[in-house]
Amino acid sequence: MLESAGSRLNRLSLDWDNLQGRIQKHPDGTVANPVQLEGLPPNADVKQIGKKLNQLADKARTGGQYEEIGSLYGFSLLVKTEVSEKAGVNIRINRFLVQGEGNIKYTYNNGIIAKEEKMAAMNFLNALEKLPGYIEQEQKKIAEIRKGLPILQDVVNGAWTKESMLSELKTELAAVERKIQLSITPKNQQQEKNETVEDIAKNSQNISVRNNFRL
Repeated sequence: MLESAGSRLNRLSLDWDNLQGRIQKHPDGTVANPVQLEGLPPNADVKQIGKKLNQLADKARTGGQYEEIGSLYGFSLLVKTEVSEKAGVNIRINRFLVQGEGNIKYTYNNGIIAKEEKMAAMNFLNALEKLPGYIEQEQKKIAEIRKGLPILQDVVNGAWTKESMLSELKTELAAVERKIQLSITPKNQQQEKNETVEDIAKNSQNISVRNNFRL
């Protein structure tokens, strides 16, 4: 669990570092949103981008696969068609995601594109701006895991101790059973010997009786 959380934190940090190194800002300090979509010119404006995204939201059919539709700051922009059934009717929803080198997919508004064009165009940048929050969450998760490791180790060690004690008890029980068996065996053998002698004596008597009867 700790290894998995550490790997995720590294990948989140990689995506954030990449974004920080590529980010562009307008003269007034606001972050630029140079979304590039397939089928649109590189210098497409916000309205064109928003309109295109809404068209994809209505008409895209990816069959449950992730389909790349563009890029932003070196991150891939994706759309995925999800199908659910309600009252016997298939409902299709197109969700939009952004993915970087860390191979983690980020969404904003659960991947649903806003109808308003400017808000639609901001979807991917808004998703990437959530990265610091994800990193903080993962750091807290790792801290909690590390805090609980000593307790988990004690539990594991305790389990091994109990297993060791149980194994020793089983060995002692087997030794006792062997001793009991050995102490019983001679008596059984003597009993079998006595029974054999007794049987021979009886047989002799029977033979004698039969002979006397013939005489």
